[in-house]
Amino acid sequence: MNALRISAIAKRHWWVLKRSPHRSFDIVLWPVVDTLTFGSLAIAYQSNQTRAFYVLAGVVLWHVLYQAQIAVSAGFLEETWSRNLLSLMVSPVSEAEYLLGTGLFGLFKLVLGVGGVALTALLCYSFDITSLGVGLLPVIVLLLLCGWVIAMLVIGIVLRYGSGAEALVWGILFVLMPLSGTFFPVSALPGVLQPVAQALPTTHAFTAARELVDGGAYPWDQVLLSAGLTLAAGAAAVWYVTAMLRLFRRRGYVTRYS
Repeated sequence: MNALRISAIAKRHWWVLKRSPHRSFDIVLWPVVDTLTFGSLAIAYQSNQTRAFYVLAGVVLWHVLYQAQIAVSAGFLEETWSRNLLSLMVSPVSEAEYLLGTGLFGLFKLVLGVGGVALTALLCYSFDITSLGVGLLPVIVLLLLCGWVIAMLVIGIVLRYGSGAEALVWGILFVLMPLSGTFFPVSALPGVLQPVAQALPTTHAFTAARELVDGGAYPWDQVLLSAGLTLAAGAAAVWYVTAMLRLFRRRGYVTRYS
């Protein structure tokens, strides 16, 4: 593992962002739009302040998951769009170093995006996410890891099926949004979907956040369950992306991007 190569990957994506200002929309503009949209939805139900804060907390934490996933998966797609994948594969950069490099740059984007969401929620709706205390940090870390796990799954699918699967980069998150109970308890979902929701680590992370909003005892059960499911999903994602990378090399799929 080489720290210099990891930082070089992160810098590479910084230069792409710097030369393409429109890419900053995913970091700043859309998060602010989401905050205004769902914040207004929360205000519409302000007669129940706790449930209104469910929505606002969900918006802020949703962008932890969103920014973490988009940074890594879209970072990989950037290599395919620029026809740089073959050059990357013959370089000394290992797969782990590449993922860590894109993840490092993703943390920078996450701070900007989530910071913008939190600031908008504070200025427009007087909701301070930090008021939930340091107990929120494990929830944030779990959602960050979940974002990276989803990104690895998406990368594996793109390696196997090509550019036609790129829509999953954005689409998979908006399937997970309702299933994870981002803005409401999963009991509000149709009964047939509730077991699916309970199997997702993101569901228990958002449930823990809502319990923090309620001000009750610390939701260790939800945090630990989310952590266990995240570890299991992470192991499955590593196995899958590794298997797809071997298949990608063996069948010469790199020619799709060169």
